[in-house]
Amino acid sequence: MLSALVLAWCCMLCALPVYAQGGDESDQTQDTEVGAHVTLVADANELIPVYVDEAAEGAVGSLEQAMESFTIGGTLAGIVEESGIYALLTGDWKNAVMLLISFVLLYLAIVKQFEPLLLLPIAFGMLMTNLPLAGVMDEPVYEILSNPVYHGKAGVPIYNGDVLIGYQYVKQNGGLLYYLYQGVKLGIFPPLIFMGVGAMTDFAPLIANPISLLLGAAAQLGIFAAFTVALLLGGFSPAEAGAIGIIGGADGPTAIYVTTKLAPGLLGPIAIAAYSYMALVPVIQPPIMKALTREEDRKIVMGQLREVSKTEKIVFPIAVTVIVSLMLPSAAPLIGSLMLGNLFKECGVTDRLSKTAQNELMNIVTIFLGFTVGATAKAETFLQAETIKIIILGVAAFGGGTAGGVLLGNLLCRVTGGKINPLIGSAGVSAVPMAARVSQKVGQEANPGNFLLMHAMGPNVAGVIGSAVAAGVFISMFGG
Repeated sequence: MLSALVLAWCCMLCALPVYAQGGDESDQTQDTEVGAHVTLVADANELIPVYVDEAAEGAVGSLEQAMESFTIGGTLAGIVEESGIYALLTGDWKNAVMLLISFVLLYLAIVKQFEPLLLLPIAFGMLMTNLPLAGVMDEPVYEILSNPVYHGKAGVPIYNGDVLIGYQYVKQNGGLLYYLYQGVKLGIFPPLIFMGVGAMTDFAPLIANPISLLLGAAAQLGIFAAFTVALLLGGFSPAEAGAIGIIGGADGPTAIYVTTKLAPGLLGPIAIAAYSYMALVPVIQPPIMKALTREEDRKIVMGQLREVSKTEKIVFPIAVTVIVSLMLPSAAPLIGSLMLGNLFKECGVTDRLSKTAQNELMNIVTIFLGFTVGATAKAETFLQAETIKIIILGVAAFGGGTAGGVLLGNLLCRVTGGKINPLIGSAGVSAVPMAARVSQKVGQEANPGNFLLMHAMGPNVAGVIGSAVAAGVFISMFGG
């Protein structure tokens, strides 16, 4: 048993990447001497062109000199000091705390099944990025030299105005998740998720009952309420407040998309808050719904929805894309992807594309999205006072969205003479289809013969559109 543990420990040490030492002192140093022939300059504007003697640069010592300095004790000490265990025990306690948080999130995803499809890869990404020396999110390191060709590789010309000042080379590649994260940073993954959501969404309840669109819009109240509160609290810029507010839309991909555009530094806390609250819809919403509605109103049985024609289902995604994109161009990537996926589903001639968007594409992008978003939750950025504020504001945003939809539902109930059950307004938050199921459940508690699911799906899918529009508003206002 002991030998197996020793073997496992040795294998773990061998698997750890070599850590490139360098602290604040090296970051602040403008010029770094490499041998006697190379000068590396951090700022391209201060580059001093030099000639690099590659042969001399490689002559760092003979084999005999290396053997003379070799000792078993020194080698073992070096292995220990370069291990992640040593770094964890002697380093910042925050990494250990982040590992514990990742374990809790993994437990919630696996055991409690809180949005496991995204919370699990997010939690594992958090685990990976906080393992000392793993370097999975390290950025690539570049150097600028005067040689157009260096070790057989052509450099990228760097200009200061019209003056060529040197050639850029990759000194050290970035970590695996750094490159995968570019799909998030460049706004690629969230729209692809929306395409899959669109391919799985039936807009027929919304088309059959257009008033549902108002309920979906009202449920976005929490987004703008949380935005206002974040500004009043202070400590957040308008762009950061907008990214926090979007949590109220209960739409994870939208929250991630907006945050990468407006406040990338807050991506970890906002993503975790958004998906955690989506999983807690059955816990957060019912008390608010019951507090804002009367018993007799919750018992209202709504009439059957009309049948929606195939032509209407085909025209709807095209019309929504054109209208929303013309009114709010910044929302076009999300709305366009959502509606393209829905058109795949409804047109009847692209079954293969529809199934791909719903399954293979959706699953692959979900893995990459969750894994890389979780990897942004590093200890130095996550364990801040702002994270606590984001968690609290997220709850307020989510509760405000639920309240906004229910309050408008109460108003429509009065206006229509009791034909609309106000409970369906809570489904205006875009946690599809969980929020609609909560409306159904609370309605049946008041009246066991009540079936609100299809009626609640109207505001539910309208909320997806509403959150995308709210995202476009914030991006157009603060996206620069």
